[in-house]
Amino acid sequence: MADKTKGQTLREELFYVKKNAFEIKTSEELAQAKEYAAGYTAWLDKSKTERECVNASIELLEANGYTEYKLGDAVKAGDKIYLNNRGKGLFAIKVGTENIENGVYIMASHIDSPRLDLKQHPLYENDGFGYFKTHYYGGIRKYQWATIPLAIHGVVTKADGTNVDIRIGDEPGDPVFCITDLLPHLAKDQNSRPLGSAFTGEGLNVVLATSPFIEEDGKVTPASDKVKLNVMIMLNEKYGITESDFMSAEISIVPAQNAADVGMDRWLIGSYGHDDRVCAYPSLTALFENADTEKTCMAVLADKEETGSDGISGMQCCLLFDIIDELAKNLGGNTNVVRMNSKCLSADVTACFDPNYPEVSEKRNTSILHCGVGMSKYTGSGGKGGTNDASAEFVGYVRKIFDDAKVMWQTAELGKVDQGGGGTVAKYIANHNIQTIDVGVPVLSMHAPFELISKSDLYETHRAFAAFCK
Repeated sequence: MADKTKGQTLREELFYVKKNAFEIKTSEELAQAKEYAAGYTAWLDKSKTERECVNASIELLEANGYTEYKLGDAVKAGDKIYLNNRGKGLFAIKVGTENIENGVYIMASHIDSPRLDLKQHPLYENDGFGYFKTHYYGGIRKYQWATIPLAIHGVVTKADGTNVDIRIGDEPGDPVFCITDLLPHLAKDQNSRPLGSAFTGEGLNVVLATSPFIEEDGKVTPASDKVKLNVMIMLNEKYGITESDFMSAEISIVPAQNAADVGMDRWLIGSYGHDDRVCAYPSLTALFENADTEKTCMAVLADKEETGSDGISGMQCCLLFDIIDELAKNLGGNTNVVRMNSKCLSADVTACFDPNYPEVSEKRNTSILHCGVGMSKYTGSGGKGGTNDASAEFVGYVRKIFDDAKVMWQTAELGKVDQGGGGTVAKYIANHNIQTIDVGVPVLSMHAPFELISKSDLYETHRAFAAFCK
């Protein structure tokens, strides 16, 4: 082979060339990625709501030696603890041996996903159909939720204060539920509407049943709302609830399908809820891999990101900073110094380039499938509105960590300028004087009932978070 020219050599030295996992990873490393993905999908199938995600994550934490912590409890170096935030959020903390004023290394993800929530008076009957009325949660494309199998997941707090968990549609033998759509033969008027208004929020009504209650004599009951009564009797027999209990319930409609390999080569995972549980799971496994690190590390699994991070389970709540204050107090540090020296990966997904829709992306600055974890210096929309724009120094700091650990990573941006945009929890953490940057898995069909991610990108995200904590 002829020697390289000076220009060829300089090009290799000076140009950035993005490569995918199959070009640079060994067969052993690729096998590790698939093995890691199996653990993720098993956890994900148990985590279709934020409450279920908290429960599944606590199982993992306790299996790895973590114990429950409450604000005010004593904390010492070496502790492995978790705080359960009212069943809807979770803080897992590995307390290091180094000076707490060196800061806390935080990985902050969210575990809520777009879905349909039941209204407080959801059950009704119309022309022989029993329905649930819903109020969509987060940024959904409404048409995607029609004519797919749906499941019911949630919790009901009864009048006596006891909780009842509801989960119908995901166990073998369970019925599933559905939102109907028009046949194409009768959809002339619907087809003429813009895609965003062809389906309405009030039209996302879930079919529950179509049979009336039958009296003991074998005849249809003369009571009104015969199908509604039949549904309510079945729910009462199984869960002991009455219609008034819906007023103190959190019940969601989610896709019934579990995670599945996609493609002949099985390198993609299709599932509901990758955004953002696909970053929550690597946050936890990064803690487990770094059980002996001297750093104090924390994985945050927050709620309400899809609706603005408000409320007591969202990232705008002061609980994260209360915990940092408690750590500082217990370990002899100044809480202001701890926050100033803390560092955070806002562990949230990013848009993946889709060859079917190239017009919405600027390919040079968009994450590409199988090219590793995406790092977004900024998010927001328009002129970077609503973003935490990480400093060059902090980008360089994180970049060096990833490069030293040979993590595959790439820069990411949420589509073309002025095409749209979005935000994460990053700005709420950075507002408390904590250096923060967005790092997460590229996702295809984000916010759809069935999203796609790469197993290799998932594994590189785990490796990135583990390197950050090391």
